[in-house]
Amino acid sequence: MADVGRLAGVSQVTVSRALSDPSMVSAETLRRIQEAIRVTGYVPNALAGALASNRSNLISALVPSVTNVVYSSLLHAFSKIMRERGYQLMVGETGFDPAEEEAVIATHLSRRPDAMLLTGIHHSPGSRRMLMSAAIPVVEVWDITETPIDCCVGFSHVAAAVAAANYAHGRGYERAAAVTAGDERAARRRDAFVKQFEMLRGAPVATIDFKGHASLGGGRQALATLIADHGFSGGVVFCSSDQFAQGILVEAKARGLAVPRELAVIGFGDQEFAPHTDPPLTSVRVDRDMLGSAAADALLARFAKIPLVGAVTDIGFQIMERETS
Repeated sequence: MADVGRLAGVSQVTVSRALSDPSMVSAETLRRIQEAIRVTGYVPNALAGALASNRSNLISALVPSVTNVVYSSLLHAFSKIMRERGYQLMVGETGFDPAEEEAVIATHLSRRPDAMLLTGIHHSPGSRRMLMSAAIPVVEVWDITETPIDCCVGFSHVAAAVAAANYAHGRGYERAAAVTAGDERAARRRDAFVKQFEMLRGAPVATIDFKGHASLGGGRQALATLIADHGFSGGVVFCSSDQFAQGILVEAKARGLAVPRELAVIGFGDQEFAPHTDPPLTSVRVDRDMLGSAAADALLARFAKIPLVGAVTDIGFQIMERETS
């Protein structure tokens, strides 16, 4: 700031005034300061400004994976609205480990964000204590609970899985399997699907669980295991993600299994490729754009001190029936 002042021929105090409130200096002085900033490449210390104004214009957004389209697409809708209101996102990747999430929360809170977006509703006690002490708006997304930290926007994973089981039963499938990634929310969907389908059909549901992320290769492996170890040669497979479902379709085609006559597949997420698989994939759709927009609206209402109609926003889900079922 001192270098900018010397180039512009003004004091450091004048530079500070121009940056905090341009109306406090003359138009000519402001022009010289802006030119000096351009020449030097000076970037104002936003953290110092946040200490003084108690605002950083940063929103912390924590997701399990920045490469997963489910999370990146909802962040895109969320970020667009927040940028239009003068906020920028500070994104952190937490994996699916509550301890890792706690460490990332601590790091982000040290940057004094104005609000925080979290994925999911289950957090470590340490994370909850830090967030409550920070006294900033918090929106939890991709899930719902009656006791959010502040507010939440999402859908019921249990209800979505029950709907998928009811759909499979209604289509007449007598056998079922579930393929699940290493995610607490995916595990809840698996358990709800298994419980509902077994209640409706009275037949056990075979399960294949992975510790890591969903993948096409994992889907191929899952179907091979279901056939080899569970004798599963016909029925419906409910997948925790469309990536698994796509892999199952590839493996089914390689083995000459007719879909959906011999093997039906239901994915989750309704990703962009789902209508274009061979055959087109039936999937549980969650409107990620709507989710991101609703999360942004909730935070903006908090900033404006506008009371929310409710702390919980349930955006629901939809079963997109296509040719795999």
